[in-house]
Amino acid sequence: MANIGYIQVVRHCNHFCGFCSNPTTPYVHTFETMKVLVDDLKQRDYFGVILTGGEPSLHPELPRIARYASDQGLHVRMITNGWRLADEDFAREMAEAGLKLVHVSVYSVRPDVEARLRGVPDTLERAFAAVANANKYGIEVNINCVINQLNADHLDEGIRYWMEHHPYIKHFVWNNLDPSMGRAEVNQDQYTPRLADFEVSLHRAMRLLHTSGRTFRVEKVPLCYMTEFAWASTETRKIVKGEERIVHFLDAKQTVRQTDWEHIYAPACSSCSLRQICGGLFDRGNAYDPAELYPVFVSRDAVVEAIIHDPRDPSYAHRTLAEWQKDFDVRVAESLAAREGTPRASLEDMQPQDGPAVGRVTDQGIRLFEAKRRSEGKKAAELGVTMEKVDAPPVEPKS
Repeated sequence: MANIGYIQVVRHCNHFCGFCSNPTTPYVHTFETMKVLVDDLKQRDYFGVILTGGEPSLHPELPRIARYASDQGLHVRMITNGWRLADEDFAREMAEAGLKLVHVSVYSVRPDVEARLRGVPDTLERAFAAVANANKYGIEVNINCVINQLNADHLDEGIRYWMEHHPYIKHFVWNNLDPSMGRAEVNQDQYTPRLADFEVSLHRAMRLLHTSGRTFRVEKVPLCYMTEFAWASTETRKIVKGEERIVHFLDAKQTVRQTDWEHIYAPACSSCSLRQICGGLFDRGNAYDPAELYPVFVSRDAVVEAIIHDPRDPSYAHRTLAEWQKDFDVRVAESLAAREGTPRASLEDMQPQDGPAVGRVTDQGIRLFEAKRRSEGKKAAELGVTMEKVDAPPVEPKS
């Protein structure tokens, strides 16, 4: 399987998104502590690694860890706001270090909306420069977009812009807002959309890309809101293929291994033809309304075949529907047995016993954390944003 792991390189950022689900923590990484996590993914026979954050480009050892991961045979990717990648020398350095693909996060191509979402002015032009620099030095570019209240009505507008001005971009990813962590949890009223808010513009965006021959993925959106393109759901693809995901969080969660992609369902979902391959409503923050879910009656097998016959995804072994069905039935039975009546896996269930330690809490890390909290508190007050909850008492240094 083409499993991809995530390493949070830092947990601070030079932007201030009011819906950030992974804000600053006292944990820090050195090259050596990141190297352990790369080795872990290599030992698990993962295809690649995504370096993320916070803003990963703020770590001084980023090129070095990218080179190390590349030397281990991992496909190296990065999720970034693009601020540093707008520097051509940095883009060249990352390309030379082995970065193969970069996900540049842009939430809206409307400058006023993007500035509001970022909490920092003039970020859009730097993101455009980052995309151009990456392309210049041979780094494949994807565009990531978090769906939220402020951009829900014009997702397709962004696609039109990218297709016109940066036609070399061939893949896009939308993530519906996770309202359960960080500032996203305490600012749900400002940023969490209703599912119906983005249904039309998301469909228009997907239709534009599909017609142009480009590819895309959609995360945390139930299939009743993307039925025509159900095969593009990240959760559905992982359910169909039995894939997992490791995230090495740079916080108290540490390593999380996700194999169960099912979340919340409404009673109406029981009659839906896609229920078995739908991730449902991703909502650990009680921000969405399950009453928005509804059953659809389309061919499940047609969706499955679109996934297992995808010529751009050569990693899947079972290439006939009969082979897939046999494998899927076994996995469903194993999953039901493992749950033993528990509807969803808890965080503790998802933390592997063999997970390595992720980062360290140091005096320097605590000082950085406290300084960021002070500066972000001022920014939050300016923007009318509530600061995220933090664990108490304060974290003490660990050896």
